Amino acid sequence: MAEPSALRGWQGRLTYLVLALAIILLRLLPLNTIPPGPVVPPDLLLLITLVWVTRRPDYTPVWTIAVLFLLADLLFQNPPGLEVALVIALTEALRRRAARLREAPFWIEWMTVTFGIVLLVFARRAVLVLFAVPQAGLPAQLSQMVMTILCYPLAVGIMYLVFGLRRPAAGEVNAMGQRL
Repeated sequence: MAEPSALRGWQGRLTYLVLALAIILLRLLPLNTIPPGPVVPPDLLLLITLVWVTRRPDYTPVWTIAVLFLLADLLFQNPPGLEVALVIALTEALRRRAARLREAPFWIEWMTVTFGIVLLVFARRAVLVLFAVPQAGLPAQLSQMVMTILCYPLAVGIMYLVFGLRRPAAGEVNAMGQRL
């Protein structure tokens, strides 16, 4: 029989995967045929990924993030691989800082994630401009960026209340005995 901590790890990975696939599916459904107004909704896939990586990096392996964002790029007809590369760079930077963020107050975590989202949006925009790829207007991208940043605390709260996603306690170990 599997140890409870190992089972919890697989359950966390599966929960993230199912949640991300549900967000991709919901974005594909034609629920709203009216173009968005001046306020664009947040990027939910990026939002939940950043919440899971900062809170429980052991539940979000890099290959899972890469496959999910590549799938999203292909389904939403974005340049394949660009979002994957940028999100992987951001999540790996956050993963390296996860131990320090664990002991920091929430506002520092939020500002770290905010800085990463801003860098991601402007890096994406710069690469698309460099290769002359058509893209949404700057106000729409800035609106989505601001909404994603503002929804981060709400997403953290929802993930904690609904899925029990929390920061690992100091000294907590995974199933292999490694410190989290």
